[in-house]
Amino acid sequence: MPLVTAPVVTPPKPPVVVPPPIQIPEIGYASITYIDPTGTRWPMTDLSADWYALAEGVSGLGAASYAITSDPLPRGGARLRHAQPQPRTIIWPLLVKGADHLVFTANWRDLGRAFTRTLRRGPGGRRPPGTLEVARPDGTVRRIAVHYWDGWDGRGQTATGITWDSAVLTLWCEDPYWQDAVPVTVHRETGTLDDYLVPYPTVSSSQVLGATTLNNPGDIEVWPVWKVTGPASKITFTREDPVDDGDDTAAAFSLDLAKAGRGPLLTGQTVTISTDPPRVRSGTGENLIGGLNWPEAELWSIPPGQTPVTFQVDGAGPGSAVDLVFYPRYETA
Repeated sequence: MPLVTAPVVTPPKPPVVVPPPIQIPEIGYASITYIDPTGTRWPMTDLSADWYALAEGVSGLGAASYAITSDPLPRGGARLRHAQPQPRTIIWPLLVKGADHLVFTANWRDLGRAFTRTLRRGPGGRRPPGTLEVARPDGTVRRIAVHYWDGWDGRGQTATGITWDSAVLTLWCEDPYWQDAVPVTVHRETGTLDDYLVPYPTVSSSQVLGATTLNNPGDIEVWPVWKVTGPASKITFTREDPVDDGDDTAAAFSLDLAKAGRGPLLTGQTVTISTDPPRVRSGTGENLIGGLNWPEAELWSIPPGQTPVTFQVDGAGPGSAVDLVFYPRYETA
């Protein structure tokens, strides 16, 4: 005989509850992550995790500090001569916990290692920094490179050090400015080159890839990286507006590949020029910095706002291109 059974009902899944980020003084609500030198990401504002930043006591996320040089005026007061940005320090209180003493101890050790390894020498003898990353609700992300200074020590109070403890870190930043996580890129490439006499006289430049205007949306000047793709024999980069160096002339630099001791770039070959620090490398790793027009070369920066520039490539042909990359920099997070 048939059996009467209750219908099978799949219970609804419980809603996923995402804990709200804590409010950090000076920057409001944000999601913050620390990225150690190995690339491991440590979330700092997830209240469900075994570690997170404590809002009270956070500082150093605002504008950079400056050393001021001034000249006294004969009638009193002084005139600003120079402002030198200083390395930034960030105070970062952090709570660490665990389900039991062993889990807490493992978390405490792992986090301590993640911060202090910024002082250990890596390949080439360099001490690679960590990165503090601030993500906003609108999707924008700003970063700053940090080195551990001090503070990874417990409170030393009753009940701490068993399943929880807190530390107040001091992080030191060589560059005091925050950097956008998304680069600004500009690409200029030669178009189709026409024969001068066919079908009738025309003029087509194979050298100037364009007079254009660069836009730096940040607060601070940036030092770009240039990549040139051949064919090319000589490249000239000119910033048309006067540079703030007391001179009213435009700033420019050239890379002459013959002067660098090699032939011109062939189609598809590349050379990359870094302006800070000065560095010129071919796509195969050759050092071509001797090809710059020293001592006249001025590896210019791009100030905030609009800047008119010109890229000129001698020996250009189909496929010749110039690519510019920079990361906008900001005073605050």
